[in-house]
Amino acid sequence: MVLWIGVDDTDSLQGMCTTFLATEIVRDLTEDFDLIGYPRLVRLNPNIPWKTRGNGAVCMRFGEGVGRPFVVGSIAGRPIQAYSRGRTISEQAAVADRIAPLVERWSRFDDSTTNPGFAVLRGQPTPTLYWRAVRGVVSKRSAKASARGLGVVRSYKNGRGLIGALAAIAWRPRDRTYEILTYRALEAWSTERRIAPESVIRMDHDFPSTFNNYDYANDRAVIAPRSPCPILFGIRGDDPAVLPAAMSIIDGERPERWLIFETNQGTDDHVMSRASPRPHLTVRLEGDVSSLPRVLAGGHVVVRVGPIDITAYEPSKQFRSVVRNLLPGDRVIAMGAVRASPATLNLEKLCVVSAVSVVRKVSNPLCPACGKRTKSLGRSAGFRCPRCRTLVPRDAARWEAVERPLAPGWYEPPVGSRRHLSMPIKRMLRSSHTALPVHVGLAAQAREALLRDLRGTSPMPLGTGLLNSEARDPETGL
Repeated sequence: MVLWIGVDDTDSLQGMCTTFLATEIVRDLTEDFDLIGYPRLVRLNPNIPWKTRGNGAVCMRFGEGVGRPFVVGSIAGRPIQAYSRGRTISEQAAVADRIAPLVERWSRFDDSTTNPGFAVLRGQPTPTLYWRAVRGVVSKRSAKASARGLGVVRSYKNGRGLIGALAAIAWRPRDRTYEILTYRALEAWSTERRIAPESVIRMDHDFPSTFNNYDYANDRAVIAPRSPCPILFGIRGDDPAVLPAAMSIIDGERPERWLIFETNQGTDDHVMSRASPRPHLTVRLEGDVSSLPRVLAGGHVVVRVGPIDITAYEPSKQFRSVVRNLLPGDRVIAMGAVRASPATLNLEKLCVVSAVSVVRKVSNPLCPACGKRTKSLGRSAGFRCPRCRTLVPRDAARWEAVERPLAPGWYEPPVGSRRHLSMPIKRMLRSSHTALPVHVGLAAQAREALLRDLRGTSPMPLGTGLLNSEARDPETGL
């Protein structure tokens, strides 16, 4: 059995990143122990009010490696290797004593919202802890109870980071992706990043197993964070073997270190398929549109579906046009986070299951008695001949179907507006998560224009949903 190490809540909105601390722990512990498997970056419930940025915790395993090692990173020019399997090591307390100074050195204790915690365990807590942490709200007491008797837990300030640290260890992947994270030299932190956008487009084209690299609808690379954190850029994908080559294509500032993480990003693990919509949850709802869309101040678009408003907020950009084109009677599946005030579903994806037909009148009918063109008696009231006063039913008029700008299928926001956990269209199609069409919208058209000069191609838009007012999530009981 290997040692499991989890760490969370060391960063702040002003800087640092818990994954950088993971590289420091890896650098220190691989002097004496072997890294087992890829380090893990585990995103938790994105709706938690007290989260810092991406609500991500890290997990690493150490032991005595068995088999052939493989490279998972490089730190200050030293290759970092891992083993797929490992034998146990017994230095649990000693390992905790080595991690503590690193946590204390790099954590942003000056920020009131930073409350670090870490754990060094002989085994994993129950998987229920992970599912509750990624979908709901977990107390520190219940998180600690799940790890009772498994090893060392330590926390700082209010210790809330211990919840994420233990939940990251508890993750047993059903689905997984990978991210190669690159880091800046210390002297470059808080300075402007230099990344050539055309190299990101080229990489996106050359490595189709990667995703969420470039926002073609808004013409910007999204692999680099905008915060003053240590990360230079990150590339996400389904195949970890190609990520170092993808990294090498990116032109600009050179990273001081890099590490490949196994992650739950892009898996939709946070989505509850059979739960009533309650604050802090991300749910799937299926129902009929019951109102015309309305545009609020700030550009947000709201429409009623079943018992709740669904909202495409301004940051979702072109995605709002999808919601604007909905009509009463359309059947949709909506996926998003439930907000308490105002009570609404913050849309992450949308599927148009079926769209109502729209017709328009081309001409009034002719009078069957005298052949004169009839006149309307008002909406839904039929027609009357102005000459002989003959009445003619409404459906006798000549009508034609109006093409809707919204076809059935999946839609999603542009790349730059997606959540870490939200499964992108590329993964839905690849993993057969949908049999419904996926539409080439504004984002894909913009992408094609950008790629013409580079002779390339790449991603596009999507959605997901369900409603049951009394049901509970089988993983969490929420």
